[in-house]
Amino acid sequence: MSRAIGKIVAGYGNMLTATFDTSVRQNEVAYVVTGESRLKCEVIRVKDEFCFMQAFEDTRGVKVGDKVEFTQDLLVAELGPGLLGQIYDGLQNPLPKLAAQCGLFLKKGVYLESLDRDTKWDYTPVAKAGDVVQAGDVLGTVPEGIFTHRVFVPFNFIGKAKVKKTADPGSYTVAEVIAHLEDEAGKVHELNMIQEWPIKIALKQYRQRLLPVEPLVTGCRIIDTFYPVAKGGTACIPGPFGSGKTVLQQIISRYADVDVIIVAACGERAGEVVETLKEFPHLLDPLTGKTLMERTIIICNTSSMPVAAREASIYTAVTLGEYYRQMGLDVLILADSTSRWAQALREMSGRLEEIPGEEAFPAYLQSRIADFYERAGLVQLEDNTNGSVSIIGTVSPAGGNFEEPVTQGTLAVVGAFLGLTWARSNARRFPAIDPLISWSKYPNQMKEFLDKIDPAWVAKVKEAQKFVYNGSEIKKRMDVVGEEGTSIGDFIIHLKAEFLDSVFLQQNAFDPVDAANNMERQVYVFNKVIQLLRKDINAKDKDDARAIFFKLTALFKNWNSSEWQKDNFKNYEQQINEFLDK
Repeated sequence: MSRAIGKIVAGYGNMLTATFDTSVRQNEVAYVVTGESRLKCEVIRVKDEFCFMQAFEDTRGVKVGDKVEFTQDLLVAELGPGLLGQIYDGLQNPLPKLAAQCGLFLKKGVYLESLDRDTKWDYTPVAKAGDVVQAGDVLGTVPEGIFTHRVFVPFNFIGKAKVKKTADPGSYTVAEVIAHLEDEAGKVHELNMIQEWPIKIALKQYRQRLLPVEPLVTGCRIIDTFYPVAKGGTACIPGPFGSGKTVLQQIISRYADVDVIIVAACGERAGEVVETLKEFPHLLDPLTGKTLMERTIIICNTSSMPVAAREASIYTAVTLGEYYRQMGLDVLILADSTSRWAQALREMSGRLEEIPGEEAFPAYLQSRIADFYERAGLVQLEDNTNGSVSIIGTVSPAGGNFEEPVTQGTLAVVGAFLGLTWARSNARRFPAIDPLISWSKYPNQMKEFLDKIDPAWVAKVKEAQKFVYNGSEIKKRMDVVGEEGTSIGDFIIHLKAEFLDSVFLQQNAFDPVDAANNMERQVYVFNKVIQLLRKDINAKDKDDARAIFFKLTALFKNWNSSEWQKDNFKNYEQQINEFLDK
């Protein structure tokens, strides 16, 4: 079928209306030819002889009567070796190459190939001539950083095929042919290392989905111990502006126990994105000793970029994540912020004149949020290995109102809620995750795994959480009746809760030791904290009790900042043990 050709008949912002001569389908990519530019668009509605397209560029200069070329292709991500370490925009254009070609200001209508066509990769064939393969089977491998990158039969390949010929081991670019396949109809397909996949369609090339039972260790004690996230699970970090969402995500990206990190800066302020781009290439990876950027992909779509591309960026990120999941790797996607993605949906919905839902968001907002987070998961691949995609998204509710639609729609589908509040942020209690409103659904399903780390681990955590809640209730009463009207027993419970908060739930991101703790250290420190919480404190009066906990807090904080097996660590530990033995 020949490609449709149309012309522009109306425009409203980046929403363009066009006629077409044959047939057009939903989500098809089209190009508006205006002067010397070809502006990329996506068809988002077809009605009678008209189609409505969202342009991924500034539409100034587009005129009624301009030619439209419909491609019959959906919006796709280009997959293959060379993705790691790249910085892309929402449409997977490599930003460093765009800057080199366009200069300080990016030009509209310029689209570059996502994968470098000049780099040569050391290819090792796996499939042999005569083998019968199908979509998702491995043709060969190339080394990519610290990983073995699998080259697959295209995931959209239909039916089975016989390998007629495969390339010899050697160096090849991603565009060179590395295999010839003959399908069941006798047609021969020449394959290279590049393939494409529609970003808005989940990649389901696996045997089965599994229940996530292993924790995703982030290095952040309040998350890993109190409100854990499963590897292959989902979490959201809502919080008002300035409460530390972006900083927390950057800390998680650096220390999380995963193989590949994908950061989707969706509608973030340009200053924050620039800071990320400056810092990431120089961050030392604690897992490999190399730069963190070697196993990271950054998708940048700042608030100053076209809103339509912002809507696409989050799908581009999760598609790249699913691709590396197919290699048996654990992938973490950090989406910052899904609120601005939802705002892009609202703007597009308004231009389509759809019936608005709450706060003018489209009525289908919650289903879109659910579709995105459902693409996370732990899966068993066809070769019996496991791969996972974990998604942690931030939400930026105006004024810190967690009752707004984006936050509520996200809470309905995620497995962990890590709520940041101004109260904790202003009190300099970082990370500003409020233990009184946060929760996680994963401890019960991970109980067997967690209890292997430490006996009765889940029960101990619930015991510590109870101290936090009881301490909070006592603090509320003290705010009314004063410290004088509080019994010494209740006052000590309040001090224990404050002690737990100060020495365990809070961390110093600037301390090289305390910034991140592995699970072994968290268990070790937490058991000492629990012993102290259970201990009866014999204080003469409230001033004496306050002095005891002031000394203990300082002692534990010094202990937390000391390295394992060092003299100062052992010295602080000895003092703690002496107190517990009294």
